[in-house]
Amino acid sequence: MDDKAVTRAGLDYWKELDLVVWNSFDDFLEAHPIDKKTHLATTKTDKLYFQADFKKGDYILFGSETKGLREDILLDNAEQCITIPMVAKGRSLNLGISVGIVTYEALRQNYNGFEKITIPNSLKESK
Repeated sequence: MDDKAVTRAGLDYWKELDLVVWNSFDDFLEAHPIDKKTHLATTKTDKLYFQADFKKGDYILFGSETKGLREDILLDNAEQCITIPMVAKGRSLNLGISVGIVTYEALRQNYNGFEKITIPNSLKESK
């Protein structure tokens, strides 16, 4: 990854990733066919993301910010589609925000460390 903005966005975490760059989305799907371990984020379903059962090793797929995932993929895999609830007047959320929301839920369901608070409480009452 050469792009400064991408590098900066990852801060010091790039060394923790096993990054794979695919030539195309179809190449990825050929290597990882959509199944029960795949979650497809879209605005075109009524299954809420927090109703999904995320497991370690699952894939959460998001499309482009302007078009989303291809309609044929969504139609062929409707049971794997999830969405983020929004008010009726909104079209969709920013892609980065959406990724953060759904990823945090997947982590919350699977990461045992979240019950531990790692920051000392500095809001203790002073008497």
